[in-house]
Amino acid sequence: LPLQADGNVYALAVLLAIVSGFLFGLVPVRQVLRTDPYQVIKAASAGPASAGTGKLRLRELMLVLQIAICAVLVTSSIVAVRGLVRSMHVRLGIEPKDTMLAETDPHMAGYPDSEMPALQRRMVDALTGLPGVAEVGMISSPPLHMGWDDVDIYSDATRDLRPANAASAAISFAVSPGYFRAAGTSVLAGRAFTWHDDDKAPHVAVINEELARRMFGSAGQAVGQYFRTNQGGRVQVVGVVEEGKYTANVAEGPQDAAFMPILQSQHTAAWLVVRYRSGAPESAESIRGKLHGLDSSLPVFVQTWNQEMNGAFFASRMATWALGILGLMGALLSVTGIFGMAAYSVSRRLKELGIRMALGARRKEVLQAALGRAFRLLAIGSAAGLALGILATRVLASIVYQATPRDPVVLTGVVLAMALLGLVATWIPAQRALSVNPLALLREE
Repeated sequence: LPLQADGNVYALAVLLAIVSGFLFGLVPVRQVLRTDPYQVIKAASAGPASAGTGKLRLRELMLVLQIAICAVLVTSSIVAVRGLVRSMHVRLGIEPKDTMLAETDPHMAGYPDSEMPALQRRMVDALTGLPGVAEVGMISSPPLHMGWDDVDIYSDATRDLRPANAASAAISFAVSPGYFRAAGTSVLAGRAFTWHDDDKAPHVAVINEELARRMFGSAGQAVGQYFRTNQGGRVQVVGVVEEGKYTANVAEGPQDAAFMPILQSQHTAAWLVVRYRSGAPESAESIRGKLHGLDSSLPVFVQTWNQEMNGAFFASRMATWALGILGLMGALLSVTGIFGMAAYSVSRRLKELGIRMALGARRKEVLQAALGRAFRLLAIGSAAGLALGILATRVLASIVYQATPRDPVVLTGVVLAMALLGLVATWIPAQRALSVNPLALLREE
């Protein structure tokens, strides 16, 4: 996605800044032009109005709204960060570390379907002999890739194979012998595929634990059982593997998945999964060279498995970055608003604060009189923003893994962040309130 800022972008940004400044500047200008001098003199002689009334003014309502928006952004950004951290440690059903992926399509090199099985086995055998390589397997499309297939699965007793009668619409993969070891996927029960599971052998499948529970009750009970596909053939379950993430969304819930032997479910395009021994140097050039040694016309694209999974993590990473930046901007705006409110309150009540100090008021009481209203507005806005943030993060749940605002870390982080913003914004007004000199004020009066 090419994101480039040109002259039009900057011109529009400047125009929006000027227009917004002009519109918000109209409010105080209008107030000044409509001011009655007699009323101003009369109000001054009577002394400043108390800022401690319980009624919220329009500017205070605007400040509460500003604080609430900031709290929403802070809540969402913390939730996104927590979700991204969780997604980095979630069990994916694969182990991408120390693993390279080589994508190839023999059809593009002119190979017919009849020659595909023999070529695929030669490619697996060729890469197995590379220095440092521990395991090699092949899969039609790797988990967490942007494209995937599915297959309707029916119980063995079903004869009417319409989609409405399917027991599951499982995500489907075609894999070679050795794939589960190369991918780091644990086989919980039964066996993995061998090269004898070809088109002349009975049709077999390995299913994941979720599908085994759904159809057969448990992983152990699933081995040896049969199911039917929408092609009508009977398929025997020979193994059960651990659950994982299969689509290009790490926030997905548990999914049914079925793995078929690649020799019984031909795919022209395939991905070779090459696992290196721990500490062994990975080499895309050696993989590419080995495959081109079989046929120089084979198209080969090699990358690490972590690089290939960037697409699956793109949404959550972008959400975290975007919400983090917006949260920082919202925090700066809230600090500005709270500071202005607190400074205004202190400046209007300097004489009152001086009298309180002259009568022996403690520092805590002076701060409460000067900044109590600003902190109440901060508390109201933060509470409203936190409630709205809990609702807003439901949208994030479809993007970020386990995005929940009910996490104690999130709630604590939001409270501490908003309290810190309040302390930063009121620090200077608080110092000014505590430095009031009653004698100087009385002399001025």
